[in-house]
Amino acid sequence: MNLYLVRHAHSVYTPDEMGRPLSERGFKDSKVVTELLKKEKIDYVFASPYKRAIQTVEGIATYINKEIKIVDTFKERVLAGKPVKDFTAAITKVWQDENFAWQGGESNKTAQKRATDSLFQVLDKYKGKNLVIGTHGNIMVLMMNYFDNRYGSEFWKRLEMPDVYKLSFEDNKLLEIKRIWKTY
Repeated sequence: MNLYLVRHAHSVYTPDEMGRPLSERGFKDSKVVTELLKKEKIDYVFASPYKRAIQTVEGIATYINKEIKIVDTFKERVLAGKPVKDFTAAITKVWQDENFAWQGGESNKTAQKRATDSLFQVLDKYKGKNLVIGTHGNIMVLMMNYFDNRYGSEFWKRLEMPDVYKLSFEDNKLLEIKRIWKTY
């Protein structure tokens, strides 16, 4: 079974985190994501409730003629309860100490547990199927980090928008992680 984690394509910044849409470039790249995933025999598509994550994987859902299953816990990690003054310093701190959380935010450990609990539920329910999850950079890397700590903040900094990683499993045991974005 394969799980394809898809970081959303480039989006237009708005303060509306849930409703932020893809940019023109993001829509073009989402078409490439669709073409890439058409070759992978996808069975089901899941996404964060955020518009940009949904829009990035809409094409493959349409292609396989299935509705996107929205999973709230695949949304991006909450860094802090209100905007931080220095994003780089704030994000660096949570990656340095997995138990640290800014006021109103999630620690890496908390966000990772939230996402991986749902990930394992999906893997159990759809055993043997090829699944796509449209999600976000930080939470995607935290899910990957659960299985392999080589996926950390430096890896996150190098992610592209979009980016696609194939995680191959056998009985919920990770066998391999392979980047498939930019390999087409």
